[in-house]
Amino acid sequence: MNFLHPDIDQYASQNSAPETALLTELSRETHLKTTMPRMLSGHLQGRFLAMLSALLRAENILEIGTFTGYSTLCLAEGLSANGKIYSIDSNDETTSIAKKYVKLAGLESKIELITGNAMEIIPAMQQKFDLVFIDADKENYSNYYNMIIGQMKPGGLIVADNVLWSGKVIEEVKPNDKETNGLIHFTKMVCADDRVSALLLPVRDGLMLLRVK
Repeated sequence: MNFLHPDIDQYASQNSAPETALLTELSRETHLKTTMPRMLSGHLQGRFLAMLSALLRAENILEIGTFTGYSTLCLAEGLSANGKIYSIDSNDETTSIAKKYVKLAGLESKIELITGNAMEIIPAMQQKFDLVFIDADKENYSNYYNMIIGQMKPGGLIVADNVLWSGKVIEEVKPNDKETNGLIHFTKMVCADDRVSALLLPVRDGLMLLRVK
């Protein structure tokens, strides 16, 4: 489902800051070498993430779901001088592409790519985060949120991707559809949580912004 008319989406992209040549090349390689290139954040969402990071002057960012690293590089644009991104993904193949582009960007000291199960890795992390981007297995969004909410700095931001799930969240959902049901549960849970202020934006496939009070 397209939430914006394709011409409007193109107009918005044309009138936003351009992506870097490196991001363009990463997008191209992702489309050539992966089976699900639509998982890429892409130009408009990437510019949005970069702006959020810059507005926060983020020192510590956690990304749950690296894929090929497009969003990782966008988030890195707004890091403070001493800032760092910790990005977790369980897929060695796509993470290898991310490692390539992190190296090409000269950001190996600013971005730590962690391969493994985020459900096992996050509880051992001691950092306090300015920004968390959740873009992994949808059925675990609520679990990820519960794990990281206590590690957020006041005024920090949690961003969850794909919360509209191609419109499936407003359709009749089968009980065995773990992803859609997981997203619906997550959305209801965070909107009822008085520790955060929620805003659901129909950008691309839906971005939930949660500002920690």
